[in-house]
Amino acid sequence: MNIRRRMAIAAAACFALAGQALAEDLLKLAIPQRGNWDTGIPDIGMKAGIFQKHGLKLEILYTAGAGETTQAVISGSVDIGTGTGTSGIMAAFAKGAPIRPISSAMTGADDIFWYVPANSPLKTLKDAAGKTMAYSSNGSSSNLGALALIRQAGVDIKAVAAGTAPTTYTQVMSGQIDIGWSAPPYVVEEVKAGKVRMIARESDLEAFRNQTVRMNFTNMNVITQKADQLKRFNEAYEETLDWMYANPAALKTYAEFAGITEEQAKLIRDEYFPKNNLLPKRISGLDNAMADALSLKFINAPFTKEQMDDFLKYYAK
Repeated sequence: MNIRRRMAIAAAACFALAGQALAEDLLKLAIPQRGNWDTGIPDIGMKAGIFQKHGLKLEILYTAGAGETTQAVISGSVDIGTGTGTSGIMAAFAKGAPIRPISSAMTGADDIFWYVPANSPLKTLKDAAGKTMAYSSNGSSSNLGALALIRQAGVDIKAVAAGTAPTTYTQVMSGQIDIGWSAPPYVVEEVKAGKVRMIARESDLEAFRNQTVRMNFTNMNVITQKADQLKRFNEAYEETLDWMYANPAALKTYAEFAGITEEQAKLIRDEYFPKNNLLPKRISGLDNAMADALSLKFINAPFTKEQMDDFLKYYAK
C-alpha cells in the first residue's frame, strides 16, 4: 500500500470519527441526589457507552432535590429532569408550568427511609410529637412521603427541607434535626453498623406501594424542538436499565460511581430497587398521587380528564 493510499484511508477514518462526534446530540439533565441507583441511570448509561450508541451526549447537573430540578427544567436551563416526585410535577403543571412527564423513574416505595441516632428515645413516629422530620426539597417524593407519614402517625411533627442525604445525615448526627431521611447508598452502612436506627419507610404508606412516585420530565420547548432526541433518550434509558440488571459489569460501574463496594452495590440493587419498580413505561396509582397532592395542598383541585390526558400526552409508550 503506497503512502497516498494510507493517507487517504487515515483521512477517511478521521472524517468518520468527526461525523460520529457531530452526530451526538447534546441533552442537558438535572438529576437529584447523585449516587442513587435509580437516579444514576443516565450517568451509568454514559459510562457504558449506551447513550452514545443512540447518538446522544448527556451533560448532567446534580441537584439537592426535586425542587431545584423542577426549576431548572421550567427555566429551560436543562432539557430533562429525572427522579422527581410525581406530585411535585403535578403541582407545577397545575400552576401552568410548561412541563410534561416523559416516563416513570420509580413506582413503589422500597428505597426512601427515615432514621434516628442509635441513642434517640424515638421508637416510632408516634413518639415524635414536637420533633423535626427531614425531606430533601419541596415537591420531592421524600417531601410527600414525610407529610403523608406525619399525617398517618397523627402527631404534630415539623417537616423540614434538609437537602441531600449526606447533608441530612450531618444535621441529624449534630442534633439539628431529629429524624433524617435517606435513600441507598447513603446511611445504609450506618444502619447496619448500629449508628442509626430506621424508624419509618415510605413503603409504610400502603397507597405508595404501587404508585408511580417519581417521574422523568421535560419542558414543552424541548418536546417541540427535540422530539427525536427525546425518543432516543427514552430508548437509551430503557436499554441502560436492562443492562444494569443483566450485566455483572453494571455493579462495578455503579460501585465506582457511588464510591462503594460491588457487594454493597448488589445489596442496594437487589433489596431496594427491584427492576419492575424502575420500568420507564410503567405507570400506576396516579389517582392516589393526585389525591395525596390535593390533601397536602400541592394542588388546589383534582385534574379533569382533559387535564390528565394533557399531562400524560408525551409519556413513553
